[in-house]
Amino acid sequence: MLIRPESPQDHKAIRDLTRDAFAPMSFSDGSEPDIIDQLRKAGDLTLSLVAEQDEIIGHVAFSPAKIRKAKGDWYGLGPISVRADMQRQGIGTKLVQTGLDMLRKKGAAGCVLTGNPDVYRPMGFTNEHALTYSGLNPKYILFIALNGTAPKGEINFAPALEEDHP
Repeated sequence: MLIRPESPQDHKAIRDLTRDAFAPMSFSDGSEPDIIDQLRKAGDLTLSLVAEQDEIIGHVAFSPAKIRKAKGDWYGLGPISVRADMQRQGIGTKLVQTGLDMLRKKGAAGCVLTGNPDVYRPMGFTNEHALTYSGLNPKYILFIALNGTAPKGEINFAPALEEDHP
């Protein structure tokens, strides 16, 4: 399996993969492919990686996030997609870890997300923090500090993600 930055010819495959991966998810409203397109169009797709094995089988997006009272550059994780028949094989984890390594090398302070803590805790994320996001239960707000400093404050994701999380 090869993990690499997306290229323009990958856009349709990423869109299709994301649509198919989120279709059976009860929490999804189907907007995830549009979110990636909007992030890309707005110049907010800081890092977009694909996992390839003859074809694209996984994708992860990272975009800028602001946290009031936090120093440094923070990034939001997601959406992340893995082909249905390839899930639970570590592909998503490898995509996330590769992206976090790349962000760390750029000097990023850390990464935040909203999601299932059981999925993201094994990747090093924690929900033991002083973060808030749009009235969401703090249990579902996770972060990983890449420079050792835990953030505090309200998270503001890139506009394409904010539209998805009223």
